[in-house]
Formats: sequence, C-alpha cells, structure tokens
Amino acid sequence: MKKCIYCRRDIEDSSVIDFCEVCGRGVWGEKMFRAIVKNMEEARDKGDLNQGSVSF
Repeated sequence: MKKCIYCRRDIEDSSVIDFCEVCGRGVWGEKMFRAIVKNMEEARDKGDLNQGSVSF
C-alpha cells in the first residue's frame, strides 16, 4: 500500500496517482480530478508512466 501525499490515507499500489480521491477532488475539483486520473491511466496503459525509472 502507498499513502496519500496529502492526508496519509492508504491507497492501492496499483493507483496511478499518489493521492486519495477525497484529497484529489478537494484540491482540483471533480472535473479536473477525473481528467488527471484518465490521463494518468492512459499513460500507464501506453507504458509512458515509468519511462524515466531505473529498476534493478
């Protein structure tokens, strides 16, 4: 499990964002939050999310 960067609430490791839905909606509002999640999920599906990561 990872933790929300704002409130430290548990979020799934598979989440494409590092904050919970409550904080995401509170910070960006519903419409922008949904757009962020959608774009991040599309980037993950294309393999663009971990482009700069080095894993051993």
